[in-house]
Amino acid sequence: MIGYAMCGSFCTLQTSFDILEKLCASYDVVPIMSYMTYGTDTRFGEAKEFVYRAEALCGHRVIHTVEDAEPLGPACPLEALLICPCTGNTLAKLARGITDTPVCMAAKAHLRSDRPLIIALASNDALSANLGNIATLLGRKQVYLVPMKQDDPIGKPHSLVADFSMTIDALSAALEGRQLRPLFL
Repeated sequence: MIGYAMCGSFCTLQTSFDILEKLCASYDVVPIMSYMTYGTDTRFGEAKEFVYRAEALCGHRVIHTVEDAEPLGPACPLEALLICPCTGNTLAKLARGITDTPVCMAAKAHLRSDRPLIIALASNDALSANLGNIATLLGRKQVYLVPMKQDDPIGKPHSLVADFSMTIDALSAALEGRQLRPLFL
């Protein structure tokens, strides 16, 4: 069973759902959503549509509370947990051990089982405020990043976005205990 967590990088959610659909063809997938993704309507879609789509694809209810995410460690072990997309806010919380959201609690609980956590980052401040957090997480056992690139080096010079087309390959590599390279494209 794979955990699939989605954070509020709303402009990347359609791509994330495309990946989720592919994963569901090969794995039993448990969907997890941040508070923002679970409850916020944006120009990219309504929250209830995101929830409905994730539940329909996965065949499981979306985990959307800290209390429901906590058992995803030893009590309900996952083979791997993928956060796609992972915002800079969630990345910072993971680097600092903060577990005040469903996604952060799922990650903390999951890492207690010493199994891979794969992060597909989408952050406008990755090369500024979050650069140290990327370095911190790269040094942690069982934490892997989907290779990433600057999506708009001129207009958004501090932004990094995972190359989402490499997400399933990054998951496969993490399940083998290795970081997919190159990390920065």
